[in-house]
Amino acid sequence: MKTVNLLAIDLGAESGRVILGHFKRKTLQLEDVHRFTNGPVRLPDGLHWDVLRLWTEIQSGLKSAAQRATLGGAGLDTWGVDFALLDAQDVLLEYPYHYRDSRTDGMMDEAFRRVPRPEIFASTGIQFLQFNSLYQLLAMAIKASSKLEIARTFLTIPDLFNFWMTGRKVCEFTNATTTQCYNPLTGDWARPMLQRLGLPVQIFPRIVPPGTLLGDLLPAVAGSLGIQPIPIIAPACHDTGSAVAAVPADESDFAWISSGTWSIVGVDVPRAVITPRALEYNLTNEGGVGGSFRLSRNVMGLWLVQECRRTWASQGEELSYDDLTRLADAAPSLRSIIDPDRPEFLKPGDMPARIRSECERTGQPIPEDKGAILRCTLESIALKYRWVLEKLEVLRRAPIKTIHIVGGGTRNRLLSQLTADACGRKVITGPMEATAIGNLIVQAVALGKAASLAEARAVVRASFDNETFSPRRQQSDRAGDAWDSAFERLKNVAS
Repeated sequence: MKTVNLLAIDLGAESGRVILGHFKRKTLQLEDVHRFTNGPVRLPDGLHWDVLRLWTEIQSGLKSAAQRATLGGAGLDTWGVDFALLDAQDVLLEYPYHYRDSRTDGMMDEAFRRVPRPEIFASTGIQFLQFNSLYQLLAMAIKASSKLEIARTFLTIPDLFNFWMTGRKVCEFTNATTTQCYNPLTGDWARPMLQRLGLPVQIFPRIVPPGTLLGDLLPAVAGSLGIQPIPIIAPACHDTGSAVAAVPADESDFAWISSGTWSIVGVDVPRAVITPRALEYNLTNEGGVGGSFRLSRNVMGLWLVQECRRTWASQGEELSYDDLTRLADAAPSLRSIIDPDRPEFLKPGDMPARIRSECERTGQPIPEDKGAILRCTLESIALKYRWVLEKLEVLRRAPIKTIHIVGGGTRNRLLSQLTADACGRKVITGPMEATAIGNLIVQAVALGKAASLAEARAVVRASFDNETFSPRRQQSDRAGDAWDSAFERLKNVAS
């Protein structure tokens, strides 16, 4: 079989990567082409994404990859929620805001005054998070933003880059669903709800499914890079959608966790679950590959560890992630539990101080050293996973026996083991580059190089190693009682 070379452009909230995928004889090999940092830029009006720098990095990756191999296609994925606005001449109106910007503070309450919370959920099926696109747009409307008034096109971040690559202004399905502006029951933007909120419905473009061939790289872009035209394919443009596509499961009674800056805990379902119980649990129905949905919930994830590391670095102590894990592993277990999803932990800042303050507020031992802070954080994340899994079991009316963890968070083997311990379930980790792999295999299916997603997942199983973690306790033993007690504490402090 001739080798087929596809390119994944994977932009995360902390870093970006451009990875070549070489498909041959039902196997997939990865080759790093280009890696770069990412993060917010603070301007006088708030936190933004430097999309022009990211566009430069994307072009560098395209050029480097094309010099290494003949490309059969390329696809791009990013985080969800954030967006760009274009004017009538398709000019970018402003640097897109970062989802951690404070302009959405209080916007959910304002939205609920205009449209009741249950009605918003009934129209979208999406978890209520203050940074969703819906509340970012509402913040602009309330301030009578001139940019919103003159905007002609709304594009999520991957759709913006796809437009710059191909000239097509469309929104890809998996990322469109993250906005809380899409109605999974009608298969279109939630226009009546948007109108009631006072938002312009005419700016939302056509939605296309993952696996759509958008067209070749624009001649002007290809020419400036000195490369041949490349077919540009919309994979699952939401990074979690791509990561879940790469879950190497061959059973049905599993849940998945896409682990990184955020952790998303969920199960695949054939249609959106929009019920009073799903609303009560604040679960979300985001789009998946093949018209499926991901019934899931966001958990703050390793953002807490990343912010602790940044804080300590600003104080003069540089620690690697391996150093942090060793400190946490050596610390006493299950002394203090926090809810990692409290609003206080959302924004950048002195995370160690916030964690200590939260433990003091809830009457628990205050973690004094770095190891204790990190142990508290990782155990709390694992316990919040259990909280979400139990809610998913209620809604799917079937037990979850196995947890697949994919993504960069699999590097933290301690968190994987703590997840098995806290949840009392087998944990299988890998692949680490799940987002890029999922991006690649959706392209392969779109191009007919794999017959289906199931066949593509078989390629993932054959190509990448995984690791299994078994719970270090039984429900009735003493350690089990300690985890169960800690879980009760989590439920008491959980928001």
